[in-house]
Amino acid sequence: MSHHRDHRTAEPFPRVPADDVPHARTWMSWPSRRGVWGLRLGGVQRDIALIARTIAEFEPVVMCAPDDWTAGKARTQCGSGVEVTTAIPTDDLWMRDIAPVFRRDGYGGLDAVVLNFNGWGGKQVHRDDARVAERIAAHRGLRHTYADFVGEGGAIETDGDGTVMATESSLVNKNRNRGMSRDEIEEAVLDAYGADTMIWLPGIKGQDITDDHVDVTSRFVRPGVVMVQLPPADRDDAWARDAREQFAILSEATDARGRRLRVVPVHGPDTVRSRSSNFVDSYLNFHLVNGGVVTTRFGDPYKDAAAKEALAAAFPGREVVQIDVDRLMAGGGGIHCSTMHEPLP
Repeated sequence: MSHHRDHRTAEPFPRVPADDVPHARTWMSWPSRRGVWGLRLGGVQRDIALIARTIAEFEPVVMCAPDDWTAGKARTQCGSGVEVTTAIPTDDLWMRDIAPVFRRDGYGGLDAVVLNFNGWGGKQVHRDDARVAERIAAHRGLRHTYADFVGEGGAIETDGDGTVMATESSLVNKNRNRGMSRDEIEEAVLDAYGADTMIWLPGIKGQDITDDHVDVTSRFVRPGVVMVQLPPADRDDAWARDAREQFAILSEATDARGRRLRVVPVHGPDTVRSRSSNFVDSYLNFHLVNGGVVTTRFGDPYKDAAAKEALAAAFPGREVVQIDVDRLMAGGGGIHCSTMHEPLP
């Protein structure tokens, strides 16, 4: 399941750190296209504003908006605690997938790697979104390079200590990396992330816009520890089977340092308020912030409380904040999907 290579040379090399390092800021994007969201746009804007205001209590937030009119609307809803800029126009809100992946360069600075976003395999308009990664890097004055594969930040989880994980369905897919073998894609991912070992999970092709991003189901807590969200026992749909399969594979996996992974289960809600078939009922699509964890609640009091407790135990010393972003989750993604952290160098 995993492939090892040795990256440890005397020369420092860029490496993507884990999400839990101190952040300089969180990047977000204001949804503005009726063509993408239709009548759901207003509700999704309210959820994005809530996420931004919540994160802004912990660390700076920069919200990218495509023009002055939408920037004005974003400022009104997000309040003065959130910086809104028109310098980096966007098509949609999924900043995790369109932003650059920030790396520590090994010399006390940052650089950025661009994952060549192509609209999740050409499924959605992305003229501006395809340029966001290089524009953010330029805006921050960071050197950027282009990865040798097409992918999205939400497709790849890293422990910052040499190990990454991803679903085959989202990367070994002709809609993104036609003509490349899994081994070639793996080599390109390891090179971009400065990692040594890749753990592959099969995933599900063609059932959602992302082709099953790993960050909805399985997340690194720290090196050697992974959390996986498991469905209620009576669920046997494709997503439920996928989650159980991820749990089983990760339970047998070893990381770059030869550690057998400890897999911590979090149980998904039994009931949700949404009727959307695209609804993502994930507690694990959380965003780590300085001193906090921002995650969801779904109105299932027992499971909501248990998820909060599990995250508090996983990230001691961080305040766990649960918010209701059902309208965003009905659009097929969550809090982690709509944010990208910029680490301190």
